[in-house]
Amino acid sequence: MATTGPTTSTTRTAAHRRLGVLAVAFMIIAASAPLTVVAGGVTSAYSVTHVDGIPFGYIVLAAALAIFAIGYAAMSRFITNAGAFYSYVSQGIGRPTGVGASVLALIAYNAMQIGIWGMFGFQISSFIESKTGWASPWWVWVILGIIVVGILGVNRVDLSAKVLGVLVALEFLAVIVFDVVAFVNPAEGFTVAPMTPSALFVPGVGAVLAFGIAAFMGFESAAIYGEESKDPKRTIPRATFLAVAVIGVFYAISSWALALAVGPAKITDPTGITPEEAGPPLFFNFVAEHLGVLWVDLMSILFITSLFAALVSFHNAVSRYAFSLGREGVLPRQLGTVRTSSGAPWAGSLAQSVLALVVIIGFAIAEGGWNPENGPYPVLTLFTWLTNLGAFGLVLLMVLVSAAVIGFFRRDGRDVGAGSRLVAPIVALVALGIVWILILVNWDVLLGQPQSTPTTFILPAILLVPSIAAVLWAYWLRKAKPDVYRQIGHGAEEAEAPHLGSEPVGV
Repeated sequence: MATTGPTTSTTRTAAHRRLGVLAVAFMIIAASAPLTVVAGGVTSAYSVTHVDGIPFGYIVLAAALAIFAIGYAAMSRFITNAGAFYSYVSQGIGRPTGVGASVLALIAYNAMQIGIWGMFGFQISSFIESKTGWASPWWVWVILGIIVVGILGVNRVDLSAKVLGVLVALEFLAVIVFDVVAFVNPAEGFTVAPMTPSALFVPGVGAVLAFGIAAFMGFESAAIYGEESKDPKRTIPRATFLAVAVIGVFYAISSWALALAVGPAKITDPTGITPEEAGPPLFFNFVAEHLGVLWVDLMSILFITSLFAALVSFHNAVSRYAFSLGREGVLPRQLGTVRTSSGAPWAGSLAQSVLALVVIIGFAIAEGGWNPENGPYPVLTLFTWLTNLGAFGLVLLMVLVSAAVIGFFRRDGRDVGAGSRLVAPIVALVALGIVWILILVNWDVLLGQPQSTPTTFILPAILLVPSIAAVLWAYWLRKAKPDVYRQIGHGAEEAEAPHLGSEPVGV
């Protein structure tokens, strides 16, 4: 992988626009990781909250995010930048807040990506041990995975899209098989109760929505691929709405099927689900009973590939944010280069891989003081801590973008209707603001802690303190480097115009 001379560039050209609506939608859905959500997220939510209305919760969240997407899609018609939300906030609220949002996004996406490595390594190690008896270190598989994801990250983005397309299709097929079997074999008889509002709006609804929003994380990443889409003005909005609709409906139906498989009465009984059954065993025990061990093995492998698909998608998101910030001089400019042959942000990709490797090594060393009898270390720490931190940050980012949409169209409506530029973003701001507060209020629950510990406060600080510091950094740039400051959130339009000619450049 050469990184100097004619093989790299700071700009993309029309030849790099390879992604269509379905390709971008697959990128988004892959980050959501359907099988991981159903077998891991939904089962954990049932086990912790004891609320059987989780399926209706997905409908509520999908509706809120669809409303958010209305303003987001309207703004995407006028901004071209791989920095996506960073650019939106910069142009809608102001450059300093935009730089703060960029750091918020970098930390949140990195947290999601690196956190998933914990579950990935644990699942591979556990699967191999169950088949061979060899208890391999979880971090060995993570390091190998980082290498593979890194290779995909520096090559053409449509290669990643094709890989993810196959993996996501197999995930959907596996979950659909489970859904059909669960609807045919309900533990307590067929009922539509989990799909009703009365099942959701009970004590614990806050924790349900806080758990549920994590299932949608990644849906907002479409704009990141604006510079690599064939027709971004159409591709990005269509891919976003398609992904929200598919994710929302699919998760609602699949979590309903899981509720039937377990039994609503068992879910709502605080003692109904034993510690041995809690989490993924709720899913895999049912599969073993009704489909057999072969299907358990197949779905276990697809569970691993589901995690891999999410890892690739979030890696791509991080590398493109780093590229945008490097190109505009907010971060070292070396990060703002792409491979001429592929248009992939190689430096941002490499930086993300190195950061992931450092964090994984740190957790692997720390594992030496962990008591294995307390549970799976990489899942209870690396995965739980960082993925919840990522969701916490990305919801806050969407709140900022909702405000940015209002600000962007405040002086010039640009022939966009009031519903798209004002009403929808206001509703989204309020709805997502409530979800963000619910995550904060239920932070101990999400981390699986009976009471607050130093981790409870350190994790949010890791996200919020650097983001606030970045706002102050932007004010310093305004005085010390006015040329850099002027490009914040606007660099792509200036850098790419000479290269793209008459090609569509709107995000």
